[in-house]
Amino acid sequence: MSRRRPGRIRAELPDRQRSQPPRPAIDRLSPRALSEIVRLERTRNYLQPGDTSAALRLWKDYVRRPERELWHDEEFGNVHWYCCGNPLEGRALLDGVIRAMSPRGARELRKIVAELDAFMGPPSPATVF
Repeated sequence: MSRRRPGRIRAELPDRQRSQPPRPAIDRLSPRALSEIVRLERTRNYLQPGDTSAALRLWKDYVRRPERELWHDEEFGNVHWYCCGNPLEGRALLDGVIRAMSPRGARELRKIVAELDAFMGPPSPATVF
């Protein structure tokens, strides 16, 4: 009986990459920071896999809206937030993730969030207490 080659045996094994959760899709973050986010999403009870990238996407879409729509949301709220996610809660989640990360990884994520916050401009007089 002939012996099967090790490469052939490994090729028949199920792919291990498919069983791992997908990595978050956040541009301009180093692989080290991305792996730290994956670890946080796996170990913290207030995070699910993909929450950080979803919160960043919500915040990014929100801050790039026209100012008149932002004023309308501030005064009346938005009914779509119940089904599609609240970007303000997403921003709060990003703050929590930044606080939980190491200083090096937090610096990278904070830079991306700060650039998005710059789209918002100065706070409106109604929100300043």
